[in-house]
Amino acid sequence: MTHCFHPSVLREYDVRGIAGEQLGEADARALGRTFGTRVRRAGGRAVAVGRDGRLTSPALEAALVEGLSASGCDVVRIGLGPTPMLYFAAATLQVDGGIQVTASHNPAEYNGFKMTFQGRSFFGQDIRDLAAEAAVGDWDHGVGEVSHADIADTYVQRLLRGHEGGRFRIGWDTGNGAAGPIVEKLTKLLPGEHHLLFTQVDGEFPNHHPDPTTAENLADLARLVLDKKLDFGLAFDGDGDRIGAVDGRGRALWGDEILSILAQPVLEEHPGAPIIGDVKSTQYLFDRIAELGGKPVMAKTGHSIIKTRMHELSAPIAGELSGHIFFGADYYGFDDAQYAAVRLISAVHRAGGSLTALKDAMPTLVTTPEMRFAVPRARMGTVVDEVAERLEAEGATISRLDGVRVTTEHGWWLLRASNTQDMLTARAEGRDEAAAAQLVQTIDRQLELSGIKRPRD
Repeated sequence: MTHCFHPSVLREYDVRGIAGEQLGEADARALGRTFGTRVRRAGGRAVAVGRDGRLTSPALEAALVEGLSASGCDVVRIGLGPTPMLYFAAATLQVDGGIQVTASHNPAEYNGFKMTFQGRSFFGQDIRDLAAEAAVGDWDHGVGEVSHADIADTYVQRLLRGHEGGRFRIGWDTGNGAAGPIVEKLTKLLPGEHHLLFTQVDGEFPNHHPDPTTAENLADLARLVLDKKLDFGLAFDGDGDRIGAVDGRGRALWGDEILSILAQPVLEEHPGAPIIGDVKSTQYLFDRIAELGGKPVMAKTGHSIIKTRMHELSAPIAGELSGHIFFGADYYGFDDAQYAAVRLISAVHRAGGSLTALKDAMPTLVTTPEMRFAVPRARMGTVVDEVAERLEAEGATISRLDGVRVTTEHGWWLLRASNTQDMLTARAEGRDEAAAAQLVQTIDRQLELSGIKRPRD
C-alpha cells in the first residue's frame, strides 16, 4: 500500500488543509504509519498524541493512532488540550515524539497535524521526506500498544512553578479553543480575580475567530476589561500556542510587545543573554533588549525555525509578532501561550503592577497590520529578490535574512514570501502616521516595478 498527500497540505511547519477535501482519515492513518516507522527505525518506541477541539479532530486522531499502532509504535493518548500540553507530554513522558491534531488559528473547516520528534521540531525537509516515504509505502508493520494519560493537572502545576504572584483582576478569552479547560483549571489556582470568556470548547468557534493577532478578535476581551475595570486581559488562539493581550485601557499588545516586557525579568536572571525576535517584530523590541543589557537577535519568522535557533544559541526566551513566545532556560524550549500568560503576570507584578503603565512607556510608533496579497508561486521568491537587488544598487540599508527588511530614517518596512501560502506579506513601522504612509508608498512602488499591484482595502 502507498499514500499520496494532497500537495497543498504539506506546509513548511505542519501538515494542514481543509478537512474532508484536502485532508481526511486516510491521510491521518498514512501519516501515523510513516511517522511511527520513522520513530521505530530511529530506535524509539512510543509517540504521544493530542487533539484540539475541532469537529473533525476526534476522527482524525483515531485514524492517526491506528496508523501509528500499525507501524509497531506504541501510542500514549492525552486527549483534548492545547498544543503546548502535547509538547509538554513529549518532553516529560517516556515517548520519542508527539503529534497534535490541530489547525491552530485557521477557520473551522481546516485541520492538520503538528509534530515533534526526539526533542526537536519536525518541519521542512522532514515533512517532505515523510510524504515521499508514504508515496512508496515505506512502512514498518506491527501492533503497538495504545494507552491513555491524563496530564492536564500535572501540566497546570508545571505552568505555575516559579510564579511570583500579584493579585490582579484579569480577563481571559480562549475563543472556544482547546486552551479553555486548561485556563479554567489555571485561574482557579492563581491569586486575584479572574473573568473568563468562551472557555467552552466549540469547534465551530461561534463567538469570534480564535486568532489574537487581529484587533477585531480582541474586541470582546477589551470590552470585558473596560466594562469591569479589570487590570488587563489575555487571549489565546485555537490551539493555545499564541498569546495576545489588552491593557487596562483596552489597547492591544502584540507578541513582540509582550516579549519586550518579558525580557526584563529574563535578563535580570540571565544577564547578557541572547533574546530572539522574528524579522516582523518592532524595532523597539530589539532596542529594548539592548537597553536591558541583552543581545538582540533577529531571526526568520517561523516557530520551528525559532525553536531551532534558540537551541543553537541557548537563548532563554524568544518570540514572534504573531504571539508565539518560546521559553528555554528552566522550561522546555517550546512556544506555550498558557505559560507566557503566567510569566507575563509575574513580569507585570515585578515591574510595579500595571500593564497599562508598561504600554504607556513604549514609544508611540505607527505600525501597519500585516498586508497579505496573492501572487503566483513562481513569482514569490523572484519578486522579493528583484526588490532587494534594486535597493542594494541604490545603497539602501537592508537585511535579507527573511525576505527584505529595509531600514530608513523614517522607520522600516518588510517584504517577504509566506512560508505557508502563495502570498507575499508586507509590514511597515514609522515614527508617525506620515512616515508609515510614506513607507507603504515605497513598498507599493517597488512592487509595481516588479509588475505586482497590491490590492487596497
